[in-house]
Amino acid sequence: MLKIALPNKGALSESAAQMLTEAGYRQRRSTRDLVTIDADNDVEFFYLRPRDIAIYVGEGTLDVGVTGRDLLLDSGAHAVEAMQLGFGSSSFRFAAPSGTMSGVDDLRGKRVATSYPGVVNRYLRERDIDAAVVHLDGAVESSVRLGVADAIADVVETGSTLRQAGLEIVGETILESEAVLITPAGAPEPDKLDVFKRRLEGVLVARTYVMMDYDIRVEQVESAVALTPGIESPTVSPLHREGWVAVRSMVPRRAAQQVMDELWQLGARGTLVTDVLACRL
Repeated sequence: MLKIALPNKGALSESAAQMLTEAGYRQRRSTRDLVTIDADNDVEFFYLRPRDIAIYVGEGTLDVGVTGRDLLLDSGAHAVEAMQLGFGSSSFRFAAPSGTMSGVDDLRGKRVATSYPGVVNRYLRERDIDAAVVHLDGAVESSVRLGVADAIADVVETGSTLRQAGLEIVGETILESEAVLITPAGAPEPDKLDVFKRRLEGVLVARTYVMMDYDIRVEQVESAVALTPGIESPTVSPLHREGWVAVRSMVPRRAAQQVMDELWQLGARGTLVTDVLACRL
């Protein structure tokens, strides 16, 4: 039975559960459940603190886990990233009081507060920047005002929280993170992991594409197909109406409206767009 670690709380947990449900796996009924067995798919799910998942997987106690790239790197666990999952994106940046620093070199000799000491220490070490890393749990924005640190390293989304604390972003991005699938480093791939990954890949494709159907005159087919080439090739079928064909193709979800506009200009009619619930490529 494949043993999989999942986050037990937070946005990462909710997104992972939704993805696995779309992939056809049974998920827990209550957030108080710490273990769920999906006998039909021969999988056992363990719901753990997000920061602990990389440790369990790295030790080989569990076969595979879903966690953030930031948590994987911060843990220092003997685990590796096996697949990007397309949710939970975040950026890590340095921030300091407005006007006090112009770049990361100004961190030399300073104190940097963070909840991710492993990530920050690695970044500073790779750039030969001698700074003291202060490990704090939870929000770190107040650490400068309270005299604990001279700068912080934290997740930055809009930057509004930083501005409220009188801070501004300093230097380049430390790390771009997202949810990832992880496995033990150097270990052989466990049974059924290929099926698990293939199902998740199917969900990612289904979320990225829509199915587009439209009717168009035969003489415009080549131009239309250039707009909707699909994954491999579109399906073109003759219609009862002479001189017309029906085309079916997968189109990137984000471009669907623009493609419909361009097809209309070519003379396409009866265009329909539908969600792709699952797929295998």
